[in-house]
Amino acid sequence: MLRIKMAASVAAAASRLRRAIRRSSSWRGPSCQPLSPKPPPAQAAAVRDAFLSFFRDRHGHRLVPSASVRPRGDPSLLFVNAGMNQFKPIFLGTVDPRSEMAGFRRVANSQKCVRAGGRHSDLEDVGRDLSHHTFFEMLGNWAFGGEYFKEEACSMAWELLTQVYGIPKDRLWISYFGGDPKAGLDADLESRDIWLSLGVPASRVLSLGPQDNFWEMGDTGPCGPCTEIHYDLSGGVGAPQLVELWNLVFMQHNREADGSLQPLPQQHVDTGMGLERLVAVLQGRRSTYDTDLFSPLLNAIRQGCGAPPYLGRVGTADEGRTDMAYRVVADHIRTLSVCIADGVSLGMSGAPLVLRRILRRALRFSTEVLRAPPGFLGSLVPVVVETLRSSPSSPVPPLVQITNLVSEDEVAFLASLQRGRRIIDRTLRRLGPSDTFPAEVAWSLSMSGDLGLPLDLVELMLEEKGVQLDSAGLARLVQEESQHRARQAEPAQEQGLRLDIHALGELQRRGVPTTDDSPKYNYCLRPSGGYEFSACEAQVLQLYTEDGTAVASVGEGQRCGLILDRTNFYAEQGGQASDRGYLVRVGQQDVLFPVARAQVCGGFILHEVVAPECLQVGNQVQLHVDKAWRLGCMEKHTAIHLLNWALRQALGPSTEQRGSHLSPERLRFDVATQVPLTPEQLRAVESIVQEAVGQDEAVYMEEVALAHTAHVPGLRSLDEVYPDPVRVVSVGVPVAHALDPASQAALHTSVELCCGTHLLRTGAVGDLVIIGERQLAKGITRLLAVTGEQAQQAREVGQSLAQEVEAAAERLRQGSRDIVEAQRLSKDMGRLTDAVDTTVIPQWQRRELQATLKLLQRRANTAIRKLEMGQAAEKTQELLQRHSQEPLIVDTVTTESLSVLVKVVRQLCEQAPSTSVLLLSPQPTGHVLCACQVAQSATPAFTAEAWALAVCSHMGGKAWGSRAVAQGTGSTADLEATLRTARAYALNQL
Repeated sequence: MLRIKMAASVAAAASRLRRAIRRSSSWRGPSCQPLSPKPPPAQAAAVRDAFLSFFRDRHGHRLVPSASVRPRGDPSLLFVNAGMNQFKPIFLGTVDPRSEMAGFRRVANSQKCVRAGGRHSDLEDVGRDLSHHTFFEMLGNWAFGGEYFKEEACSMAWELLTQVYGIPKDRLWISYFGGDPKAGLDADLESRDIWLSLGVPASRVLSLGPQDNFWEMGDTGPCGPCTEIHYDLSGGVGAPQLVELWNLVFMQHNREADGSLQPLPQQHVDTGMGLERLVAVLQGRRSTYDTDLFSPLLNAIRQGCGAPPYLGRVGTADEGRTDMAYRVVADHIRTLSVCIADGVSLGMSGAPLVLRRILRRALRFSTEVLRAPPGFLGSLVPVVVETLRSSPSSPVPPLVQITNLVSEDEVAFLASLQRGRRIIDRTLRRLGPSDTFPAEVAWSLSMSGDLGLPLDLVELMLEEKGVQLDSAGLARLVQEESQHRARQAEPAQEQGLRLDIHALGELQRRGVPTTDDSPKYNYCLRPSGGYEFSACEAQVLQLYTEDGTAVASVGEGQRCGLILDRTNFYAEQGGQASDRGYLVRVGQQDVLFPVARAQVCGGFILHEVVAPECLQVGNQVQLHVDKAWRLGCMEKHTAIHLLNWALRQALGPSTEQRGSHLSPERLRFDVATQVPLTPEQLRAVESIVQEAVGQDEAVYMEEVALAHTAHVPGLRSLDEVYPDPVRVVSVGVPVAHALDPASQAALHTSVELCCGTHLLRTGAVGDLVIIGERQLAKGITRLLAVTGEQAQQAREVGQSLAQEVEAAAERLRQGSRDIVEAQRLSKDMGRLTDAVDTTVIPQWQRRELQATLKLLQRRANTAIRKLEMGQAAEKTQELLQRHSQEPLIVDTVTTESLSVLVKVVRQLCEQAPSTSVLLLSPQPTGHVLCACQVAQSATPAFTAEAWALAVCSHMGGKAWGSRAVAQGTGSTADLEATLRTARAYALNQL
């Protein structure tokens, strides 16, 4: 009986806690009220410092800096959204064994996180409650490779919260994983027992299911049970009001592609606690927005807008959504500042698009709710910079750059917003009370590029007006667009073979050495000037089938993966495409095994091969790279280094690389610039590269200790994890001299950290031409370039087009004899414009020719108008002679242009102001052009638009215009009847 009562008591407590968690998770309720009368303790900076010091000083953790919120080498993420993101190579077992990260065991940090867009997005929740944010800091500690596990992690967390921060133990509740019978997972009773041993009463330790206490990184990958520490806002008064404070994840499984769970080779601890929420608890506040992390921003918002004071209301209590607007603006300007500082700019796809939506959401609330003046958001950036100054995870952002980007987009978007409102309002006026908003209109708004409105914003604007969008029609349009993009897209690159975490773990367990790929650098210049690439002999250590199964041999025609003890193949990394080539078995030179690609997997190089004959583990093989392919990659990679250096020389030392990719065909380079490059700058950059190429300078490469590269002025490196030792590539200057800080050689030539393969002399680049340029986002320019023969061909084609443009300009200077010739010349200008827009030529020349053609096109159109005016004057005089002193002229005119017809009508009315005119012009196609104008003295009921409509309707056509002037078209076989209709209508009105 006692057991039954205890079970019932625990079940009741569990039910109450579940309700409390679900009721309190969003921190709804009045804010601006302290949790207790005690004065708030240390500020946010001290709370953060206490966390980091605790793990470093008491428990021997290594403090690592926050990663950028811009993900590095992880296409699955729009933004870094958790502290564990930068450690995914460790969790997945793919970390480079030569890297610093490979040595991590105990780590702690404060990580900048953005949750907007993608799987974990809080964007639409921000402002609606008192706790959600798109940007926040995640305090976390990690233990890798079984350094410690559940007992130590729980003990440390309890010690920090109760002893260091002094949170009353009776305010803390615990939840743990209660098991999942469907997945065959038992309850995490170990975690439960640890908490009980730490003194947490059983009544405050709750078992929850996989939705609450089983954490997964994604659809596949490392995962495991988690235990959460919750804080009770009620203070023991009434029902518990719980908010999650700290999540401790114990990664011990791997979610496979088929949905099954397999044990991980090594166990890890991953914990995360939001700084903002912790600070709210420690400062006795019900809302994160009431802490010192946000109060300076809220004050600045009130001062800048003159809005009513922030009262922390939510839901229906927040009349006019004023407090919601405060929270949206405060949160979003923090996110914008941090993201832009970390290199995420505003753009039209991916993370840049999400960032643009964040900005535009903030703009809507600031302008429509808070009535903020123009430029208001940009004025908040200095406040954000000041509040983040004390955070080691957030270095001081570039104030001017962020302010400028925010302000520029604000101006553009407000114009778009006003235009969008007008379009929506005009459409709504045409709809009946029960009509849905046309999908085509919403779609057209969303597809108007940078100046358009995203669909979610259009839907929100309609929702606010109580209008429903035609969702079925919209879905159809979205599907059609998706199918179109799929047809237009290039064939997707095959994923190919991959080594999963278990395969890597098995290799490590067996002590299989990682691949020695240093032979990829074994090449030299022959006296003749050509390159010689040494073959590489190796042993097959492991074979894999296409599905990743390890096998001892593969048969004829089978596609497989090879792990060798050494290789001369460059595996795709650092933006350089993988080598390709072939291998042969030693002693059997006549049987070639094509190698399609090579890739890095946790320090092993996996070669993808098609086996024409049997291949076995233990075979001795000889590898040969495709020389032309490799040389093309070397050519492009050295060219990228020269381009990077030339951009800094032409634009200034603050110019930064944002990414690159190269293959033998062409190279791509993303660069951060304050403003778009001018044609003169593009040409200057090419000239600097050409000079370096023409000097045929030596390219030096050497591995050095990573520490020796830390303080070299001008040394270029990317936001990447480099191995130690690291390879340095220097143009024209030996590496030792380039790395001498006293020499400052890196300021005067290209010196970069790089693992790629390069030319040994710059002359082999031949030439470099930037053939494309586009803005990826505000402040980020993508350059496309070609080298060698392709560059020379681009210059030749550009010169040929320039000659054609000059010839067209000469024709224009000579003038046209008639309208037909002038129109033909205008069409030639259009054809040249299309050619210049699409042909591979130097980008600086493209921009210059585009500007020239734009001017020539304008002059050609002017010439056409002059000829039309002359022809119209002749027609006008003929008509005046036929219709002298008549109050009404209805007649026909021979012309192929509606524009000429309109001009004749206007000239007639200018010379005979009291005359109303309607002219028809029959065309060889059977159509009839119509133009009319009514005299200023005509009665108000007599309008040109109605006159043209009556006449064109008679011809089965349409008309448009204004009260004074109108035009239209139609078709008729009886022109005289149409003229009689026109006269009768006018005489009736007159």
